[in-house]
Parts: sequence; structure tokens; C-alpha cells
Amino acid sequence: MVNSIAEIVQNIIDTDSVLQIALQKKYANYSAVARLLKPSVEKILRKSVNIESLISSVKRAEVEYPLLQGKIQMIIAKSGITLRTNVAKISIEKTKDTWETTKKALSKWPHDFFQVLEGTFIITLIFHQKRFSHIHKLFQKTNILDAKQNLAEIIINSPKEIIDTPGCALTFYNPVSMKRVNIEETMSCYTDTIIVLSNKDVGKAFIALTDLIEQAKRHL
Repeated sequence: MVNSIAEIVQNIIDTDSVLQIALQKKYANYSAVARLLKPSVEKILRKSVNIESLISSVKRAEVEYPLLQGKIQMIIAKSGITLRTNVAKISIEKTKDTWETTKKALSKWPHDFFQVLEGTFIITLIFHQKRFSHIHKLFQKTNILDAKQNLAEIIINSPKEIIDTPGCALTFYNPVSMKRVNIEETMSCYTDTIIVLSNKDVGKAFIALTDLIEQAKRHL
């Protein structure tokens, strides 16, 4: 049973991969982390906690986590990256009419690059930017929720073991988010992990993922 500040702090850190990396790489300020954890610790203990005790617990916490380990490391090491530029996207309200229009767009350009993401209430179309004006005109303005050009896709192709190995996608996302890159859309297709982002962020994300793969290869 967890009953000490140190144990609670350690448990919280153990379940927060971003915090683990920040502490391990010494990006994080101990006082700032303590202030961040204070409400959660007090909620668990149901009493007020001294900030100095929290700072001490953060400093003593075990943070020597292997950034890549086991099967995940093998999968990352054997992954490759390809880049697709000149990408655009349009997000529309999901209705019977917009579905029919989406089908027409797919049939009109059957050999074009085209991806369709279906949510509960929204459809997102991702396609080559050269078709942006044509596809935009197919939909009523009132149905269009978001439309962006000058995007790119990073496609990470991994061995088939990724299909039933938990944690791989998060391992790809972490270094990208650490570079303060906004992921516009993400999806998986069999062994591919696809990340859609702005053109201006492609360089940072590509380097972060390349470094991740090289790190995994060195530790095999």
C-alpha cells in the first residue's frame, strides 16, 4: 500500500513518460516538478504536503529508465522513414451528403494519393495539395470545419511485430513532441505509422525520429 510522499511521487513519475525523459535528461527543474505534482500528491494523501518534502522526493526518485527496451527497441531499430510533401487536408462535418461527396472525390481521382479518416462526427481528407481547390469546392462552406495546405507526412515503416507490440507509437511520438512539433493528424496502416505535420516542422521531426532509430540500432 502506498503511504509515503516518496512512493507516491515515484508512482506518478513511473506513469508519465514525458516527465521521465525530462528528469532523466535533466531538462526539468526539481522545484517546478514538485509544484506540478503537489495537487496530485495531496489528493492521494488527503492532506496538505510541504513543498520541500516534495522537492526532496523528486530528487531521490528513480529516473534511470531505458528509453528503448526489449521488443520495442528491435522494432524501432528496424524501422525506416519516408517523407511525403505537398500534402493538404480538409475536415468536414460527417453527413450523408458529405460522405457521398467524399466518394465522388475518390472516384474522380482514383490514382491520386488520398487518405480518409472517419471520426464520430467528422471526416478528414488528406490528399495531394494540387487537388486542394478542386476538393474544397466540392463541399458546402458550412460543412468545412478546417482546411490546411503546406503540410507533409512522415511515414514510418516498421516490421510486422509492431502490430501486436504496445508502446511503439508512443515511442515515435515522444521525440517529436519534445521538439515542440504539433502533430496535425496521425494514423496507422498495417505496419506504417503516419504523422501529418506542417512543412515548417518537418526538419525537426525528421531529425528527432532519425536520431531515435539510430539510438535503437546502437543498443541492439
